[in-house]
Amino acid sequence: MKIGILCYPTYGGSGIVATELGMSLAKKGYEVHFISSNLPARLDITNPNIFFHKVNVQTYPLFQYQPYDIALSSMIYRVVNLYKLDLLHAHYAIPYAYAAFTAKQMLKEEGKDVPLVTTLHGTDITLVGQHPSYKHAVEFSINQSDTVTSVSESLKADTLKFFNIVKDIKVITNFIDNKDFKECNDCQRSQFANDDEKILIHVSNLRPVKRVEEVLQIFKAVHKKVKSKLIIIGEGPDMEKVTQFLEENPELIDKIKLLGKVNDLYRILHLSDVFLLPSEQESFGLAALEAMAAHTPVISSNAGGIPEVNIQGETGFLAEVGNVEAMANYTIKLLRDEKLLEKMKKNAKAQAIRFDLQNILPIYEEMYANTLKDFRAKAKS
Repeated sequence: MKIGILCYPTYGGSGIVATELGMSLAKKGYEVHFISSNLPARLDITNPNIFFHKVNVQTYPLFQYQPYDIALSSMIYRVVNLYKLDLLHAHYAIPYAYAAFTAKQMLKEEGKDVPLVTTLHGTDITLVGQHPSYKHAVEFSINQSDTVTSVSESLKADTLKFFNIVKDIKVITNFIDNKDFKECNDCQRSQFANDDEKILIHVSNLRPVKRVEEVLQIFKAVHKKVKSKLIIIGEGPDMEKVTQFLEENPELIDKIKLLGKVNDLYRILHLSDVFLLPSEQESFGLAALEAMAAHTPVISSNAGGIPEVNIQGETGFLAEVGNVEAMANYTIKLLRDEKLLEKMKKNAKAQAIRFDLQNILPIYEEMYANTLKDFRAKAKS
Protein backbone atom coordinates (compact mmCIF):
# COMPACT_ATOMS: atom_id res chain seq x y z
CA MET A 1 0.00 0.00 0.00
CA LYS A 2 1.18 3.52 -0.85
CA ILE A 3 0.23 6.03 1.85
CA GLY A 4 0.51 9.81 1.84
CA ILE A 5 0.96 11.34 5.30
CA LEU A 6 0.14 15.03 5.74
CA CYS A 7 1.47 16.55 8.96
CA TYR A 8 3.11 19.47 10.70
CA PRO A 9 6.91 19.22 10.73
CA THR A 10 7.38 20.50 14.31
CA TYR A 11 8.07 18.77 17.63
CA GLY A 12 4.38 18.95 18.61
CA GLY A 13 2.50 15.77 19.43
CA SER A 14 0.65 15.44 16.11
CA GLY A 15 3.86 15.75 14.10
CA ILE A 16 5.69 13.25 16.29
CA VAL A 17 2.91 10.67 16.11
CA ALA A 18 2.51 11.09 12.34
CA THR A 19 6.24 10.73 11.79
CA GLU A 20 6.68 7.70 14.05
CA LEU A 21 3.65 6.04 12.46
CA GLY A 22 4.97 6.62 8.95
CA MET A 23 8.44 5.33 9.75
CA SER A 24 7.00 2.22 11.41
CA LEU A 25 4.82 1.53 8.38
CA ALA A 26 7.82 1.96 6.08
CA LYS A 27 9.78 -0.61 8.08
CA LYS A 28 6.97 -3.07 7.43
CA GLY A 29 7.19 -2.52 3.68
CA TYR A 30 4.57 0.17 3.08
CA GLU A 31 5.57 3.00 0.74
CA VAL A 32 5.12 6.20 2.76
CA HIS A 33 5.12 9.73 1.34
CA PHE A 34 5.33 12.65 3.76
CA ILE A 35 3.94 15.96 2.52
CA SER A 36 4.73 19.00 4.68
CA SER A 37 6.21 22.50 4.71
CA ASN A 38 9.54 21.20 6.03
CA LEU A 39 11.20 17.90 6.85
CA PRO A 40 9.43 16.55 9.97
CA ALA A 41 11.68 16.84 13.02
CA ARG A 42 12.00 13.11 13.75
CA LEU A 43 11.82 11.80 10.20
CA ASP A 44 14.62 9.45 9.16
CA ILE A 45 14.58 9.49 5.38
CA THR A 46 17.32 6.85 5.06
CA ASN A 47 14.64 4.14 4.89
CA PRO A 48 14.15 3.24 1.21
CA ASN A 49 10.36 3.19 1.63
CA ILE A 50 10.14 6.81 2.83
CA PHE A 51 9.69 9.83 0.57
CA PHE A 52 9.46 13.49 1.51
CA HIS A 53 7.75 16.17 -0.57
CA LYS A 54 8.26 19.77 0.50
CA VAL A 55 5.40 22.21 -0.08
CA ASN A 56 6.87 25.31 -1.70
CA VAL A 57 4.88 28.53 -1.62
CA GLN A 58 5.46 31.09 -4.34
CA THR A 59 6.06 34.55 -2.89
CA TYR A 60 4.35 37.46 -4.61
CA PRO A 61 4.11 41.12 -3.53
CA LEU A 62 0.34 41.08 -3.87
CA PHE A 63 -0.01 38.44 -1.12
CA GLN A 64 0.09 39.76 2.42
CA TYR A 65 0.04 36.12 3.57
CA GLN A 66 1.49 33.26 1.55
CA PRO A 67 -1.29 30.97 0.20
CA TYR A 68 0.03 27.79 1.83
CA ASP A 69 -3.27 25.90 1.63
CA ILE A 70 -3.38 26.25 -2.16
CA ALA A 71 0.21 25.10 -2.55
CA LEU A 72 -0.48 22.19 -0.20
CA SER A 73 -3.50 21.05 -2.19
CA SER A 74 -1.52 21.24 -5.41
CA MET A 75 1.35 19.21 -3.94
CA ILE A 76 -1.03 16.54 -2.65
CA TYR A 77 -2.63 16.31 -6.09
CA ARG A 78 0.77 16.02 -7.80
CA VAL A 79 2.13 13.37 -5.41
CA VAL A 80 -1.01 11.23 -5.68
CA ASN A 81 -0.80 11.41 -9.47
CA LEU A 82 2.93 10.85 -9.76
CA TYR A 83 3.32 8.03 -7.23
CA LYS A 84 -0.14 6.47 -7.57
CA LEU A 85 -0.93 6.69 -3.86
CA ASP A 86 -3.63 4.40 -2.48
CA LEU A 87 -4.63 6.47 0.55
CA LEU A 88 -4.11 9.85 2.25
CA HIS A 89 -3.78 10.30 6.00
CA ALA A 90 -4.20 13.85 7.29
CA HIS A 91 -2.95 14.54 10.81
CA TYR A 92 -4.87 17.64 11.89
CA ALA A 93 -8.06 18.88 10.29
CA ILE A 94 -6.68 22.32 9.36
CA PRO A 95 -5.09 22.71 6.92
CA TYR A 96 -4.39 19.09 6.02
CA ALA A 97 -7.82 17.47 5.77
CA TYR A 98 -9.20 20.61 4.14
CA ALA A 99 -6.37 20.73 1.58
CA ALA A 100 -6.70 17.00 0.93
CA PHE A 101 -10.40 17.43 0.12
CA THR A 102 -9.51 20.10 -2.46
CA ALA A 103 -6.87 17.81 -3.97
CA LYS A 104 -9.44 15.01 -4.16
CA GLN A 105 -11.79 17.29 -6.08
CA MET A 106 -9.05 18.03 -8.61
CA LEU A 107 -8.38 14.31 -8.94
CA LYS A 108 -12.08 13.59 -9.53
CA GLU A 109 -12.01 15.96 -12.49
CA GLU A 110 -9.63 13.43 -14.08
CA GLY A 111 -11.63 10.39 -13.05
CA LYS A 112 -9.35 9.54 -10.13
CA ASP A 113 -9.78 9.53 -6.36
CA VAL A 114 -8.22 8.19 -3.14
CA PRO A 115 -9.71 7.71 0.32
CA LEU A 116 -8.89 10.21 3.05
CA VAL A 117 -8.27 9.35 6.70
CA THR A 118 -8.28 12.29 9.13
CA THR A 119 -6.82 11.98 12.61
CA LEU A 120 -7.87 14.61 15.15
CA HIS A 121 -5.09 15.44 17.59
CA GLY A 122 -6.35 18.18 19.89
CA THR A 123 -6.11 21.90 19.27
CA ASP A 124 -7.59 21.45 15.80
CA ILE A 125 -10.77 20.73 17.79
CA THR A 126 -10.39 22.34 21.21
CA LEU A 127 -8.80 25.65 20.19
CA VAL A 128 -8.29 26.45 16.50
CA GLY A 129 -11.31 24.53 15.26
CA GLN A 130 -13.79 26.38 17.45
CA HIS A 131 -12.75 29.82 16.23
CA PRO A 132 -15.48 31.30 13.98
CA SER A 133 -12.92 31.73 11.18
CA TYR A 134 -12.29 27.98 11.02
CA LYS A 135 -15.20 26.13 12.66
CA HIS A 136 -17.26 25.43 9.53
CA ALA A 137 -14.18 24.44 7.53
CA VAL A 138 -13.10 22.02 10.27
CA GLU A 139 -16.59 20.53 10.48
CA PHE A 140 -16.76 20.19 6.70
CA SER A 141 -13.32 18.56 6.50
CA ILE A 142 -14.19 15.97 9.13
CA ASN A 143 -17.49 15.05 7.51
CA GLN A 144 -15.91 14.79 4.05
CA SER A 145 -13.24 12.34 5.27
CA ASP A 146 -13.70 8.67 4.54
CA THR A 147 -12.47 7.63 7.99
CA VAL A 148 -12.05 9.79 11.09
CA THR A 149 -10.00 8.89 14.15
CA SER A 150 -9.17 10.68 17.38
CA VAL A 151 -6.33 10.07 19.82
CA SER A 152 -8.52 9.79 22.94
CA GLU A 153 -12.08 9.26 24.11
CA SER A 154 -12.01 12.76 25.58
CA LEU A 155 -11.17 14.33 22.22
CA LYS A 156 -13.88 12.28 20.51
CA ALA A 157 -16.41 13.59 23.02
CA ASP A 158 -15.24 17.18 22.51
CA THR A 159 -15.51 16.81 18.73
CA LEU A 160 -19.07 15.52 18.92
CA LYS A 161 -19.96 18.24 21.42
CA PHE A 162 -18.65 21.24 19.51
CA PHE A 163 -19.33 20.17 15.91
CA ASN A 164 -22.18 18.67 13.93
CA ILE A 165 -20.42 15.47 12.92
CA VAL A 166 -22.18 12.83 10.83
CA LYS A 167 -19.17 10.51 10.54
CA ASP A 168 -18.25 7.79 13.00
CA ILE A 169 -15.11 8.57 14.98
CA LYS A 170 -12.79 5.69 15.86
CA VAL A 171 -10.43 6.15 18.82
CA ILE A 172 -6.89 5.04 18.06
CA THR A 173 -4.67 6.26 20.86
CA ASN A 174 -1.23 7.76 20.56
CA PHE A 175 1.65 5.39 21.13
CA ILE A 176 5.33 5.16 21.92
CA ASP A 177 8.05 2.70 21.02
CA ASN A 178 9.25 1.35 24.34
CA LYS A 179 12.46 0.17 22.68
CA ASP A 180 13.51 3.83 22.64
CA PHE A 181 13.36 3.88 26.45
CA LYS A 182 15.92 1.24 27.35
CA GLU A 183 17.56 1.32 30.75
CA CYS A 184 20.34 3.89 30.76
CA ASN A 185 23.39 2.29 32.36
CA ASP A 186 25.79 5.16 31.68
CA CYS A 187 23.54 8.09 32.65
CA GLN A 188 25.21 10.39 35.16
CA ARG A 189 22.61 11.54 37.67
CA SER A 190 25.24 13.66 39.38
CA GLN A 191 25.11 16.02 36.38
CA PHE A 192 21.73 17.25 37.58
CA ALA A 193 21.39 16.53 41.30
CA ASN A 194 23.19 15.42 44.41
CA ASP A 195 22.61 11.96 45.84
CA ASP A 196 20.25 13.32 48.51
CA GLU A 197 18.13 15.30 46.01
CA LYS A 198 15.10 14.23 43.98
CA ILE A 199 14.65 15.29 40.35
CA LEU A 200 11.41 16.79 39.02
CA ILE A 201 11.05 17.33 35.29
CA HIS A 202 8.76 19.19 32.90
CA VAL A 203 8.86 18.84 29.11
CA SER A 204 6.75 20.99 26.78
CA ASN A 205 6.75 23.73 24.16
CA LEU A 206 6.17 26.24 26.98
CA ARG A 207 2.92 27.64 25.62
CA PRO A 208 0.36 29.19 28.02
CA VAL A 209 -1.79 26.04 27.89
CA LYS A 210 1.08 24.11 29.55
CA ARG A 211 0.96 26.45 32.61
CA VAL A 212 4.70 26.47 33.23
CA GLU A 213 4.28 29.07 36.00
CA GLU A 214 2.41 26.39 37.95
CA VAL A 215 5.26 23.95 37.37
CA LEU A 216 7.51 26.50 39.06
CA GLN A 217 5.09 27.09 41.94
CA ILE A 218 4.73 23.33 42.51
CA PHE A 219 8.49 22.97 42.62
CA LYS A 220 8.86 25.90 45.00
CA ALA A 221 6.45 24.25 47.44
CA VAL A 222 8.08 20.83 47.05
CA HIS A 223 11.59 22.18 47.55
CA LYS A 224 10.62 23.54 50.97
CA LYS A 225 9.83 20.00 52.12
CA VAL A 226 12.06 17.76 49.99
CA LYS A 227 15.58 18.43 48.70
CA SER A 228 15.12 18.54 44.96
CA LYS A 229 16.02 19.94 41.57
CA LEU A 230 13.77 20.91 38.66
CA ILE A 231 14.66 20.28 35.02
CA ILE A 232 12.70 22.14 32.32
CA ILE A 233 13.12 20.91 28.75
CA GLY A 234 11.70 22.84 25.82
CA GLU A 235 11.42 26.29 24.32
CA GLY A 236 8.48 28.61 23.83
CA PRO A 237 6.79 31.93 24.55
CA ASP A 238 6.45 31.33 28.30
CA MET A 239 10.20 31.06 28.86
CA GLU A 240 9.94 34.71 29.90
CA LYS A 241 7.80 33.60 32.83
CA VAL A 242 10.54 31.24 33.92
CA THR A 243 13.08 34.03 33.80
CA GLN A 244 10.79 36.30 35.79
CA PHE A 245 10.27 33.57 38.40
CA LEU A 246 14.03 33.18 38.83
CA GLU A 247 14.43 36.93 39.24
CA GLU A 248 11.80 36.87 41.97
CA ASN A 249 13.22 33.72 43.60
CA PRO A 250 17.02 34.02 43.30
CA GLU A 251 17.52 31.35 45.97
CA LEU A 252 16.24 28.76 43.47
CA ILE A 253 18.51 29.69 40.57
CA ASP A 254 20.88 26.81 41.30
CA LYS A 255 17.96 24.42 41.75
CA ILE A 256 16.33 24.89 38.34
CA LYS A 257 18.06 23.77 35.15
CA LEU A 258 16.83 25.01 31.77
CA LEU A 259 17.97 22.71 28.98
CA GLY A 260 16.01 24.00 25.97
CA LYS A 261 15.52 21.42 23.24
CA VAL A 262 17.56 18.26 23.73
CA ASN A 263 18.29 15.22 21.59
CA ASP A 264 18.75 12.84 24.52
CA LEU A 265 15.39 13.37 26.23
CA TYR A 266 14.95 9.69 27.06
CA ARG A 267 18.24 9.58 28.97
CA ILE A 268 17.20 12.55 31.11
CA LEU A 269 13.72 11.14 31.75
CA HIS A 270 15.35 7.99 33.13
CA LEU A 271 17.11 10.10 35.76
CA SER A 272 13.93 11.81 36.92
CA ASP A 273 11.72 10.91 39.87
CA VAL A 274 8.52 12.81 38.99
CA PHE A 275 7.12 14.35 35.81
CA LEU A 276 5.00 17.50 36.22
CA LEU A 277 2.15 18.15 33.77
CA PRO A 278 -0.34 20.77 35.10
CA SER A 279 -1.71 21.52 31.61
CA GLU A 280 -4.95 23.38 31.04
CA GLN A 281 -5.76 21.08 28.12
CA GLU A 282 -4.25 17.87 26.71
CA SER A 283 -6.01 15.76 24.11
CA PHE A 284 -3.93 12.74 25.16
CA GLY A 285 -0.78 13.50 27.15
CA LEU A 286 1.98 12.05 25.00
CA ALA A 287 4.67 13.72 27.12
CA ALA A 288 3.30 11.96 30.20
CA LEU A 289 3.38 8.61 28.39
CA GLU A 290 7.01 9.15 27.38
CA ALA A 291 7.86 9.86 31.01
CA MET A 292 6.11 6.67 32.09
CA ALA A 293 8.09 4.68 29.54
CA ALA A 294 11.18 5.85 31.42
CA HIS A 295 9.74 4.62 34.75
CA THR A 296 8.75 8.15 35.82
CA PRO A 297 5.43 8.70 37.68
CA VAL A 298 3.32 11.70 36.68
CA ILE A 299 1.74 14.46 38.73
CA SER A 300 -0.79 16.13 36.45
CA SER A 301 -4.03 17.97 36.00
CA ASN A 302 -7.09 15.95 35.06
CA ALA A 303 -7.61 17.85 31.80
CA GLY A 304 -8.76 16.27 28.55
CA GLY A 305 -7.36 12.83 27.84
CA ILE A 306 -4.72 12.83 30.61
CA PRO A 307 -6.82 10.57 32.93
CA GLU A 308 -6.86 7.97 30.15
CA VAL A 309 -3.06 7.80 30.44
CA ASN A 310 -2.19 8.78 34.02
CA ILE A 311 -4.19 6.59 36.39
CA GLN A 312 -4.94 8.15 39.78
CA GLY A 313 -3.06 6.43 42.59
CA GLU A 314 -1.39 3.93 40.25
CA THR A 315 0.91 5.70 37.80
CA GLY A 316 0.82 9.05 39.60
CA PHE A 317 -1.71 11.55 40.88
CA LEU A 318 -4.16 13.98 39.28
CA ALA A 319 -5.77 17.21 40.49
CA GLU A 320 -8.12 19.84 39.14
CA VAL A 321 -6.61 22.32 36.68
CA GLY A 322 -5.00 25.14 38.63
CA ASN A 323 -4.86 23.30 41.98
CA VAL A 324 -1.17 23.88 42.61
CA GLU A 325 -1.45 23.02 46.30
CA ALA A 326 -2.87 19.57 45.62
CA MET A 327 -0.26 18.78 42.95
CA ALA A 328 2.53 19.94 45.26
CA ASN A 329 1.19 17.86 48.15
CA TYR A 330 0.92 14.78 45.93
CA THR A 331 4.49 15.29 44.77
CA ILE A 332 5.76 15.64 48.35
CA LYS A 333 3.84 12.52 49.40
CA LEU A 334 5.35 10.52 46.56
CA LEU A 335 8.92 11.71 47.03
CA ARG A 336 8.86 11.09 50.80
CA ASP A 337 7.69 7.48 50.42
CA GLU A 338 10.39 5.42 48.69
CA LYS A 339 8.24 2.27 48.57
CA LEU A 340 5.35 4.15 46.97
CA LEU A 341 7.70 5.87 44.53
CA GLU A 342 9.24 2.59 43.46
CA LYS A 343 5.81 0.99 43.06
CA MET A 344 4.55 3.84 40.91
CA LYS A 345 7.67 3.75 38.76
CA LYS A 346 6.93 0.11 37.95
CA ASN A 347 3.24 0.85 37.35
CA ALA A 348 4.15 3.75 35.06
CA LYS A 349 6.28 1.48 32.88
CA ALA A 350 3.54 -1.15 32.75
CA GLN A 351 1.08 1.50 31.59
CA ALA A 352 3.49 2.66 28.87
CA ILE A 353 3.73 -0.89 27.55
CA ARG A 354 -0.06 -0.93 27.05
CA PHE A 355 0.38 1.96 24.61
CA ASP A 356 3.35 0.40 22.84
CA LEU A 357 3.75 0.81 19.11
CA GLN A 358 3.49 -2.94 18.58
CA ASN A 359 -0.01 -2.87 20.09
CA ILE A 360 -1.29 0.23 18.26
CA LEU A 361 0.28 -0.19 14.79
CA PRO A 362 -1.88 -3.21 13.85
CA ILE A 363 -4.99 -1.15 14.67
CA TYR A 364 -3.86 1.50 12.17
CA GLU A 365 -3.10 -1.17 9.57
CA GLU A 366 -6.55 -2.71 9.99
CA MET A 367 -8.16 0.72 9.75
CA TYR A 368 -6.28 1.47 6.51
CA ALA A 369 -7.29 -1.86 4.99
CA ASN A 370 -10.96 -1.38 5.93
CA THR A 371 -10.97 2.21 4.66
CA LEU A 372 -9.53 1.16 1.30
CA LYS A 373 -11.91 -1.82 1.05
CA ASP A 374 -15.00 0.29 1.79
CA PHE A 375 -13.82 3.06 -0.56
CA ARG A 376 -13.36 0.65 -3.46
CA ALA A 377 -16.68 -1.06 -2.78
CA LYS A 378 -18.43 2.29 -2.77
CA ALA A 379 -16.73 3.28 -6.03
CA LYS A 380 -18.01 0.11 -7.74
CA SER A 381 -21.58 0.55 -6.56
